Amino acid sequence: MNRKELIDALATKTGSTKADADRNIAALIDIITDTLKKGDNVALVGFGSFEVRKRAARTGRNPQTGAELKIKAAKVPAFKAGASLKAAVNGKK
Repeated sequence: MNRKELIDALATKTGSTKADADRNIAALIDIITDTLKKGDNVALVGFGSFEVRKRAARTGRNPQTGAELKIKAAKVPAFKAGASLKAAVNGKK
């Protein structure tokens, strides 16, 4: 499902316009992004949580030349699915 399909599904499910659904999705993405930028987590009970994880610096290899290169440490966004979401995906109640 892409963003357009998500907007259509949200508009249908809530009985709102596609423009309203688009604004709601954009606002949700902005809120989650801003919260993660601050280093905080977003927890949606039953669905899952968004968090920032730290990836350590490491040595990698250029696949074409085989030369070693240093990969900098980075912060990466991560999503951890909640129990209800896992159960739904696995067909359980």
